[in-house]
Amino acid sequence: ASAQVPSLGRLFYVTSVGNASLFAACQAGLVNNLNDGMSWGIYPLFFAAYGLDVGRIGVVKAVYPAVWGILQIATGSLSDRLGRKGLIAWGMAVQAGGIWLTVLVPSYEAWLAGAALQGLGTAMVYPTLLAAITDHAHPTWRASTLGVYRFWRDLGYAVGALLAGIVADLLGFAVAIHLVAALTLGSGVVVASVMRRRTEGPDG
Repeated sequence: ASAQVPSLGRLFYVTSVGNASLFAACQAGLVNNLNDGMSWGIYPLFFAAYGLDVGRIGVVKAVYPAVWGILQIATGSLSDRLGRKGLIAWGMAVQAGGIWLTVLVPSYEAWLAGAALQGLGTAMVYPTLLAAITDHAHPTWRASTLGVYRFWRDLGYAVGALLAGIVADLLGFAVAIHLVAALTLGSGVVVASVMRRRTEGPDG
């Protein structure tokens, strides 16, 4: 990786698609927030369709950020010892498992377990992606690379809400949830396939 700061256009290209590891992190960040956006928009309606009351819907929705918030205290530093790639790839797979459990087993207990799995997977992924970005960007342009990553990551909320909403309107809640679960698993496969480990050095 070069110490020379690239132009904004070049930096956006390299971070988004030009560097395999940075691309893997950007798409994982987007899909991670995509399924988050889906869960806030679709899950309450999905649960209500099965007759779940507002109070218990709130409990299910609280489990996800609670598990995520507590466990990410440990997962960021854990990635320094175990590596970023595996934690991110498996974290996306765990999220997908939680989403599929939610849609395939329509019971309150399964929804609580699904929310916990989604929280665990997000905790594995969220801080680790930021660390992965820093692994593959030179210090002189690292801050700008993080900005591009956050653009794609935060765009995921809007993409997830719109995609899930449109699919749910056309084909139903279950289809929208299945689609998001498949995208989440696919994102983890991309990370496992193309992201380089930190010990291999920056790829630029």
